Amino acid sequence: MTTRRKFIKQSTLIGMGGFINPDFFKKNKYKLGLQLYTLNKEMNTDLAGALKKVAAFGYKEVETFGFNFGATKNYWNLEPKTLKQILDENGLHSISGHYALNNFMLPGKTDDDLKRYVDESINGALTLKQEYIVWPWLNPESRTIEKFKILAEKLNTIGEQIKKANLQLAYHNHGFEFDEQDGKKGFDIILNETDSGLVKIEMDIYWFSHSSKLPAHYYFEKYPGRFPLLHFKDMDKTDRELHTVLGEGSINFKPYVADYKLAGVKHIMVEQGNNYLPDAFDCVKRSAVYMKKNLVL
Repeated sequence: MTTRRKFIKQSTLIGMGGFINPDFFKKNKYKLGLQLYTLNKEMNTDLAGALKKVAAFGYKEVETFGFNFGATKNYWNLEPKTLKQILDENGLHSISGHYALNNFMLPGKTDDDLKRYVDESINGALTLKQEYIVWPWLNPESRTIEKFKILAEKLNTIGEQIKKANLQLAYHNHGFEFDEQDGKKGFDIILNETDSGLVKIEMDIYWFSHSSKLPAHYYFEKYPGRFPLLHFKDMDKTDRELHTVLGEGSINFKPYVADYKLAGVKHIMVEQGNNYLPDAFDCVKRSAVYMKKNLVL
């Protein structure tokens, strides 16, 4: 348990944004990762060319997004084995993937539907040698407190299904999970009402900084080891609704680095979803330079 004096000391150091050795993550051998949604248009235009550039920038791990359920060509109109071959050719490992399981919270979907689509996700993830299946989103109509409770039940159910395949389920936050409804927050319900062994969190640092009134350290200390995946996404200095290149925005990432053991961080993914100046590839390259200089191998 952190004492009050220790907490104040940590908070002071974090607030000053310094005193953390730039080689901190290097000695812990974190690999440079990218959420491929950052190159959404580019991946859909020339996937092989995009991945070749990603590798050239120094990225070693990638996170997929989008999954065409009920088809054989699940990823960007490619079969899983074909995508795996392209990743291998570029020395890339897909450690995790976003799978639109949130659609099966919608009316008309049954538990059998959910189980079937989780099985499809598992098959794709195993082919790509992924370790994590990520629940990426929650539709607006599913964001009441009662729906968050239903979500927690479903996460436990599919988390167990995924665990049997030697994979791990994680939930990716946005900002709406921190909206208070009668004093309750969806983020707290997810953490409190899911099994810590079955359901982990992929913390999106941009959205957490954007919407949470509590510091990340509070959650890391209360739920240690629940945060194996982080999205490092920076916030524009003048418009907090815009993203920007890492190190050029307003978010101080060092506190998340300092708490990596407590949080249980295993992988970090660079992400940028908008505001690409001059273009997405240039942003991805500059973010890689920042990460390699400051935080990872």
